[in-house]
Formats: sequence, structure tokens, C-alpha cells
Amino acid sequence: MNLQKLVVSSLVLLPLLIGCNTGENKNVDIPGFPPKTTTQEQVAVEDTEPISNFDFYPTSTTGVVIHRNTYAYSYNEDHELSEWVAYELDSEDTKYHKYERPFFEQDNKVATKSAHWRNYKKSGYDKGHLLPAGDRRRSFDAYKETFYTSNVAPQRHDFNSGIINRLEEKTRYWAGKYAGLYVITGCVLEKGLPTIGDEQVSVPNYFYKILMTKDQKKMIAFLLPHQESNQPLYTFVTSVSKLESMTGIDFFAALPDAKEQRMEQSKDYKDWSFN
Repeated sequence: MNLQKLVVSSLVLLPLLIGCNTGENKNVDIPGFPPKTTTQEQVAVEDTEPISNFDFYPTSTTGVVIHRNTYAYSYNEDHELSEWVAYELDSEDTKYHKYERPFFEQDNKVATKSAHWRNYKKSGYDKGHLLPAGDRRRSFDAYKETFYTSNVAPQRHDFNSGIINRLEEKTRYWAGKYAGLYVITGCVLEKGLPTIGDEQVSVPNYFYKILMTKDQKKMIAFLLPHQESNQPLYTFVTSVSKLESMTGIDFFAALPDAKEQRMEQSKDYKDWSFN
């Protein structure tokens, strides 16, 4: 009888052992660990479901982040420039209104005030907007807020009216086409830059712009050398990871880590309409 029981038990256990060895039970849940199917579902949700009340502001290398009514910025007093300006952009922001153009003003929100506009006088450089006035046409108050000197940087005229203007126009087009964008635009600030004016306002060698659709499914970044170019805009596409290494700034840190890494390492622009 004992021998018969042993034979029967072996016959019952043999298929289970074979199943384990062939990997047939590889999806069996292990006590103490999340079910594998749940993990897969979580990954899918990360890729499809946007984060509500998404905090899209980058980190600041100076710890100085200032908020205005329709945008925020990180000011670097060593360079007398904002390292970045961040804002949301929708089609309503870009509808044309013929507003009277305001004068540029110093920014009292900056601890020592932003650089005076006179630094630009006879410098050979334009006061180039970071947040373009054309992205704040929803109201005159929003439009006027772009005319603080904390929102400008020295730009060559052919750059200001050329390649970067083309990128700004394309950004407005995409804001309408893709139902809104998160926009981060700024300067690469580094040691040894040339300066203008009595306050030694730095003249950047590079400007950048990062865009993400509000559904948080698409991201694209541009790095523009501070010179005019007739090259197509897509030739300036770079990865967000490269911008992070150049600036020391963490962009879109609120994204789930895996999604952030995947999106920020990509330089693919095929999902963006350049026509």
C-alpha cells in the first residue's frame, strides 16, 4: 500500500514539475510580490493616462522661481537672465489682437530687480523675448506681462527675427493642432559668456525650447545656436536629456520615472507636423 501511494503521488506531481521546468507557470503570482499582470497594466496606464494638475515646472539651479499670472521663471542674477520660462499655451493664447506695444520694465519681483533695459542700448543686440508676446494675446494684461526685462535675453537681430521666430510660430501652430502644450524655453547659461551693459548681462551661445502635449504623450526639444540659420527646424531637434546635462536642470520631473527616461532620451520628431 505504501508503494502504491508513492507511485500515485509521483504521477500527480510530475506534470507540475514539468510545467515549472518548461516555463508554463511563469505567470503564476509569487506571494509578497505584485501580480505580473497588474504591473503590465500600470505601465500601460503610465503611457496613456495624463497626470492631473501636472507640475511641469523644471528645477532651478539658483533656487529662485518666480510666478506671474500666466507663467513662471527661474532667474539667475549672476547672468542677469532667466535660465528658463515655463508656461501653458493654448489656441486662445495665440488669437490675434492689436495691442499697443508696452515699454520694457525692470522686474520688481526679482530681489535686486532685473537688468535695466538700458543695458541693451547700442549693444548690437535685440531684447529677445523668452516667452513671446505673441503667445500671450488672450488679454492685454497677459500680453503686457511679457515686457519685463526678466523675460528677455540679448539676441542677434537676424536670430531674433529669423530661426527663433520660425520656431515660435511653429510652436503656436502646434498648440492649436495638438490641443495645448506645456512650454519651457530658456538660455544655456555657463561661465565665460560675453556680456553687455553696465550690469554685465550675459549673451548666451545657445537657446532651447522644450514642448510637451497636454495629454503628456509627446515631447520634443530644440537646441538653437545663437546665430541665424536657414536650416529646417527639425535639424535642431535634440533630446531633453542632452539639455539636462548642458544646463543642470531637471525637466518634467513629475513624470513617472520610466516614462520620463523614455521620452527625454528620444530625438524622434516624426510625430510632429513640420509642414
